[in-house]
Amino acid sequence: MPTVREYADRIWNGEVDTVREAHPIAGMWLTAEEIADGVLYYKGIASSNTVDTGDGLVMLDTGSVQDTQPLFEQVRKWRPDSRLAGAVFSHHHVDHIYGVGPFEKEAEEKRWARPVVYGHEKLRWHFDRYKRTLGWNTAINVRQFAIHAPQFRWQENYRYADVTYTDALTVRQGGLTLELRHTRGETDDATWTWIPEKKLLAPGDLFIFATPNAGNPQKVQRYVGEWAAGLRQMAALGAELMLPGHGFPIFGTDRVKAALTDTAELLESIEGQVLALMNTGASLDTVLHAVEFPAHLLEKPYLRPVYDHPQFLVRNVWRLYGGWYDNEPDNLLPAPRLQQAREWVNLAGGLEKVMDRAAALKAEGDLRMACHLVEYAVIAEPDSKAAHNLRAEIYAARSALEISSMSRNILNHAALASGQGKRDLAGNW
Repeated sequence: MPTVREYADRIWNGEVDTVREAHPIAGMWLTAEEIADGVLYYKGIASSNTVDTGDGLVMLDTGSVQDTQPLFEQVRKWRPDSRLAGAVFSHHHVDHIYGVGPFEKEAEEKRWARPVVYGHEKLRWHFDRYKRTLGWNTAINVRQFAIHAPQFRWQENYRYADVTYTDALTVRQGGLTLELRHTRGETDDATWTWIPEKKLLAPGDLFIFATPNAGNPQKVQRYVGEWAAGLRQMAALGAELMLPGHGFPIFGTDRVKAALTDTAELLESIEGQVLALMNTGASLDTVLHAVEFPAHLLEKPYLRPVYDHPQFLVRNVWRLYGGWYDNEPDNLLPAPRLQQAREWVNLAGGLEKVMDRAAALKAEGDLRMACHLVEYAVIAEPDSKAAHNLRAEIYAARSALEISSMSRNILNHAALASGQGKRDLAGNW
């Protein structure tokens, strides 16, 4: 088995398939590994990194619920007797925040000081938001991650931060300085951490070894331009080791700088093009199909669109600057989609003709248009087994062509739903 560094080199050089083998949101590396003096790297769904300060340990993100016990065991195997002094939550997402519990229990048993959790002041609002939207978050994650477990439910319990900040916070622990900085990006509570003594940068999900998760069709607002500005701030630091929120570490000043600046350039290009088109009064449809994504950047092993889809980023820029209206007047106060579907199906001459055309489009390879037609067919005749069978075939075929796992899973969810005679399994409609 290669070391973390060896495998990270292979990924950087484009020798590993990041669509499936080394997808940044994939499961854990078999064991945690000390990748630099006093730095333990652990990869679950997200990465969790433990730093020995000389006077206790500090964790930079702490994993998901599933990581809680394995992470504790790996840290204790590495440093059996060093207390956990603190932990930094880079943001509120549930794959980054659950590993503190066993250390708190240990501290109580050994009468050590309780670990201090640091995070941005908006962490609390987001944890409270999660509690208000348990059903919604259950549904959207079932779709996004292709979860086929009827017992799956969104988390209800959260570890709130002990110390919060607004723009910047400096924490001194042992012989190390932790400089916490805030940048709005994937979330509005994002924290990135710089440890100058080790030239170590932990950007959280502001870098995930893929096209930035700045679109995500089911999630709250993301901030493309501010994200890019934050990445350029990080690039100026001269970090020698970067610990991404997802994926594998990046070693070496030149590589770290390239990863950060290339990602910033991608985000700047997308936002700049969207704003230029918006400033002409263009519709969302025009913008979606006019923006050109820089191929020389998307081909980089660390920027491939294996999770989010670049077109989703366009929509989030539009939403931030332009709101929800797409500049299509018939969509401003629309008729129910059921009524629209039945009208179009009737105009086409009936369900059979719509399905025949959808099947023909599939055969021609125009799956995008085939999806539109078969969706109208199923909306208009929700009890038609034939319509659902064709819908399942079309969405499964389109899903199979997607590099973006987010797109692939949502499209495949539609195919699976039609297999059960429904349009959606998470919302029962």
